[in-house]
Amino acid sequence: MSSTANGKNGTWRNWGGNVSARPARQVTPASVDELAAAVRQAAEDGLRVKAVGTGHSFTSIAATDGVLIRPQLLTGIRGIDRDAMTVTVEAGTPLKRLNMALAREGLSLTNMGDIMEQTVSGATSTGTHGTGRDSASIAAQIRGLELVTADGSVLSCSEKENPEVFAAARIGLGALGIVTAITFAVEPVFLLTAREEPMPFDRVLADFEELWAENEHFEFYWFPHTGSTNTKRNNRSAGPEKPVPQLQGWFEDEFLSNGVFQVANWVGRAVPATIPAIAQISSKALSARSYTDIPYKVFTSPRRVRFVEMEYAVQRAAVADALRELKAMVDRSGLRVSFPVEVRTAPADDITLSTASGRDTAYIAVHMFQGTPYQRYFTAAERILTAHEGRPHWGKVHTRDAEYFSRVYPRFGEFTELRDRLDPDRRFQNDYLRRVLGA
Repeated sequence: MSSTANGKNGTWRNWGGNVSARPARQVTPASVDELAAAVRQAAEDGLRVKAVGTGHSFTSIAATDGVLIRPQLLTGIRGIDRDAMTVTVEAGTPLKRLNMALAREGLSLTNMGDIMEQTVSGATSTGTHGTGRDSASIAAQIRGLELVTADGSVLSCSEKENPEVFAAARIGLGALGIVTAITFAVEPVFLLTAREEPMPFDRVLADFEELWAENEHFEFYWFPHTGSTNTKRNNRSAGPEKPVPQLQGWFEDEFLSNGVFQVANWVGRAVPATIPAIAQISSKALSARSYTDIPYKVFTSPRRVRFVEMEYAVQRAAVADALRELKAMVDRSGLRVSFPVEVRTAPADDITLSTASGRDTAYIAVHMFQGTPYQRYFTAAERILTAHEGRPHWGKVHTRDAEYFSRVYPRFGEFTELRDRLDPDRRFQNDYLRRVLGA
């Protein structure tokens, strides 16, 4: 998915199609030294610098009118340490390549998100996550980082080396430097059994704590305009391996989840009045199924229907209230929403600006089909979620600013002080960072 392919006149666009930028120049360094030189050159030319991954963020976090650094030559595995059970990868490596390479070595990440098109540094820098009772975001699995800072020097950090940088840079928003390599904790590859089944909305909310406690990875999708959800429980399994049969997998994951869903969204975009009826059908199209496979084949799925997304992290205890308010709002608003609302969880972590920093978390993600007006829906949802002290995903649509973040992140000042130290001239600044971190 090359969303970062150049458009006309060197314009860069993101995957969702809602952000574009025209950098002064684009650089594709083949080594860390070349990247450091590009940063020093930008400083001499008085230009700001931004690294971009695959453009999977819906915010303008990677947009710049300065130097755009593309990471596609900084890819591959630098080394696997089987004693420490870690893997070190170049920052531009797509998650898909990392997952496949690890599987060949009999290894796996503990947890991951549901899309694997992103680069490892793009995914971790924005706080990409899956769902987990005990296992957290991709960034929480980082054991070491290499960073090119504003003066062009290369900084290594871990719990032992530069620990205050490590605490922040695992989800650094591109504000502290350009990540060039990441060391992840890995474990021997294991099997997961996925159990997908429909469940009424009211029942999921009534039993949410129980469903969360009894499953290693629990998530569900609620279809607006219906009282229906589709739940997914992933738990470790002794096997045997029982993948989704190829034809059935194509039918359910490609035909229904991507093909028919795409057509349904086109119809809904053209004739919004049809959406509630389509939602009723969609919510019943996916029947219960169970399969057992290696982690990345269970955690991730293809997402070919383009959309725009907003996601907020709330305290886990608040999730049922927030969802009931969201449902009531949709029901009385006259809005027509064709995309399901996704709900996941994460345990508290110790990363300065992680959406799960210091608190057990539930995520509520709202989506709209690409090209449909999303502002009214997202604004109404955001009003509900910020009332619960929600923290927006750094790579998804939101309207919050530094003043808000300083209230919902107890360690916000710690991050901005570190940024003042590492990037005093704001070499890595852009409009998005000015808004969310302050000038």
